[in-house]
Amino acid sequence: MRLSSDIQALVTQREKDKCLNAPFYNAAEILDLDLAVIFGQHWIFVAVAPELPEPGDCVTVEVGKASVLLLRGDDMEVRAFHNVCRHRGARLIDERATTIGNIVCRYHGWSYNEDGALILAEHMGADFDKSCHGLKPVHVRSIAGLIFICLAENPPADIEEMARVMEPYLAPHDIANCKVAHSSDLIEEGNWKLTMENNRECYHCEGNHPQLTVPLSEFGFGFSPDEMDERRSDDVKKYTDSIERDHKHWESCGLPSAEEEHLANVTGFRTMRLPLMWAGESHTLDTKVASKKLLGSFTDPKLGGLSFWTHPNSWHHFMSDHIVTFSILPIAPDRTLVRTTWLVHKDAIEGEDYSLDNLTQVWTMTNLQDAMLVRLAQLGSEQPAYEPGPYSRFTEPHVEAFCDWYIKRLQDHFASSKTGIAAE
Repeated sequence: MRLSSDIQALVTQREKDKCLNAPFYNAAEILDLDLAVIFGQHWIFVAVAPELPEPGDCVTVEVGKASVLLLRGDDMEVRAFHNVCRHRGARLIDERATTIGNIVCRYHGWSYNEDGALILAEHMGADFDKSCHGLKPVHVRSIAGLIFICLAENPPADIEEMARVMEPYLAPHDIANCKVAHSSDLIEEGNWKLTMENNRECYHCEGNHPQLTVPLSEFGFGFSPDEMDERRSDDVKKYTDSIERDHKHWESCGLPSAEEEHLANVTGFRTMRLPLMWAGESHTLDTKVASKKLLGSFTDPKLGGLSFWTHPNSWHHFMSDHIVTFSILPIAPDRTLVRTTWLVHKDAIEGEDYSLDNLTQVWTMTNLQDAMLVRLAQLGSEQPAYEPGPYSRFTEPHVEAFCDWYIKRLQDHFASSKTGIAAE
């Protein structure tokens, strides 16, 4: 596919600290470029380890036109393969989640083991070399139980830096000893970048997210200091003091809490543990734990909320009692899959230790509210009057960081290809 020079011009002309030009949100040609250059070349979050708790457990993920299967082997390692039979290309696993022995193509019975090696192909003749027809592997990396894949032949190596920084933050929450309490798929009527931009700021939260903001301080997401009266200045000081106090306490308990920001990396990420208000235990309407069975070896429910954001497609929230993960995958220029997964301790019993409604209510409502906002943003980007507007440097710096990262990846792509030819 030869790209129009107009796309390169849009990339070159993009103004910092402003929204992207409209074609980035609604042009099919740019979505094709995004799937090839962003989702086809970078580490993307696709699953959590508890989705594959036992040998033989398998899940599939659709990334653009690519279907990938993840399989837990007898050695408890998770491997990833393109979900395509090496005979005549039939899809191997058609379910979202299943349990299998060997990987068997239902079309002609070609069978593969957990390493992807072809072990059975009848009627191919004595001179047929099965060793040349194994499944095509996909790079996979688990970071404390969060599973990332990369479709590129040579994936970005700096995922190891993300692992080095993040594993001490995530490990105490013990994802390996969690189970999936609930998972939901929501189709937002907007471009994937609008979904990501919306997540990267809370400028919109007041008035739009009454459930989400119950345990959150309005000052945890940026504010303009020249708009602070004496009362609000006092509130800001109380909040910043609480962060300093809580971080010192949590870190003394072995919980890394300070902000780590690496958003300019090829594998960009950011994390921080934030205080929760009122009862201060969890992200629920009453701010108390949703599950009485705490994660890992926790005994204190008041551990704040650890947030972890990654480019290009995920965000995650870790509390003392449960975890919520989010993966976004493009479907069309104006359609995006938002997959949300709630995790609790593997021994927690629904109806006894937790209520599913109480566990999921905050983010179920927040997702629906965000979907409405993303739809409005998408509709606006399609209007002839649309032009990129300015970001607030106080409340939207991470939106700019995401867009800057995205544009830099396209610049690198064009610089390396020099011809403006995208990957097929």
